[in-house]
Order: sequence, then C-alpha cells, then structure tokens
Amino acid sequence: QDEMDFKKTKFGRFMNCRVPPSKRYQPTEYEHAANCATHGFWIIPSLVGGSVLYFLSVDQWHRVAGCLENRPSPVKVEQRFHMCDRMAIYFFIAATYSPWLMLRELGPWACHMRWMIWVMAFAGSIYVFFFHERYKLLELLGYVSMGVVPALVILSMVERAGVGELAVGGLLYAVGVVFFKSDGVVPFAHAIWHLFVAAGAGVHYYAIWKYLYVPGPLLQTSR
Repeated sequence: QDEMDFKKTKFGRFMNCRVPPSKRYQPTEYEHAANCATHGFWIIPSLVGGSVLYFLSVDQWHRVAGCLENRPSPVKVEQRFHMCDRMAIYFFIAATYSPWLMLRELGPWACHMRWMIWVMAFAGSIYVFFFHERYKLLELLGYVSMGVVPALVILSMVERAGVGELAVGGLLYAVGVVFFKSDGVVPFAHAIWHLFVAAGAGVHYYAIWKYLYVPGPLLQTSR
C-alpha cells in the first residue's frame, strides 16, 4: 500500500517499481545521481579526518587504527562495481570496530575478536562473490551479525567512555537499514541510507577522536 501511495504522488517518477528478492533494484537516473553524490561527498572529509588521527597518533597502533577507521567510501563508477560496494560494507564494519579493539583494554575475548572480525569480513565478501543478490535476507543478517557480535566484546571494556557514542552511531546505522531495504518503496531510499551511514560514521569518528586520540591519561590497550 505504501508503494502504491508513493507511485500516485509527484514523487513517484523518482523511483522504479520494487523488484523480486532475487533481483537487483535498478535506480532511476535521479536516484543514481543522488547515490553517487552521497557517496562522493564524504571522500574529502574522510581523508581529512584520517589525517587528523594520523598526526594525533602516539605509536604505530594508533596510526594503523586511524587509517582503518577513515577509509574513503567506495564510489560506484559503473554498475558492475555494485558487488564490490556490497563487499566493502563488511570491511567498513570491521574497520569501525578495529580502533576500539586495538587501543582499549578489553575482556579475554578481545585478542581473538581483533582478527575474528576480519575473518568475518572476508567470509561475508566471499558470500557476496558467489551469491550476490540471490539471498538478500541472509546477506542482511550477515551485516547485522557483523555489527552486533563485536559490540558484545566492546562492552567488556574496562574504560567505558565512548560507549554512549558507539550506541548512538549504531542506532543511526540500524535506522538506516530500513531505507537500505526500501528501494522501490521510498524514493531515494539508498541515498537516504548513505546519509544515515555518514551520520553514524561521524558519531563514531567523534568518539574515536575524543576518547582514543585526544591527549590524556595513557590507557592500557589490548595489544
């Protein structure tokens, strides 16, 4: 019913019809332009943010963590790179958690989660390579698992400063997932998803900058 309502409004021309679960949604020219814009706009801020963390680093672990957190978002130059874009989401999630796993004192599972999260990212990418767009619900569950499992480990931090910001960023991602799955139902749904991702990433960057990089008492880390 919601889809039909949008189709009957003046916004209907900005989106195509919803496709079956086993097929890929084809955005309109308007949506494709919005998708590219909301991808590309954040490249320069991410490079600037990464540079800030690099110069605030006190050792090689800080530098590595900063580079992981502030990778530019992949820009879809052509449609055939759609699969690579989906693979990148797994590494995006892994990179978001890495600074906390590397630079904070955690519980006994932390040393394992530091490499397990990257194994999960590679496993998710292999799944996308072989089953891209075939089982969308399973793919979504993979992303959600990547977001939830490391969070359980993060909660074992001895120093809890920053957990609130991590939760807010995670909530923004979670709300964005609704639009991630709404292509053909809500106009510009994927571009709106990009904005939620950017907002969540911004909150997480602020937490990393404030609690892991701004000069203060040196905390024991998990390395």
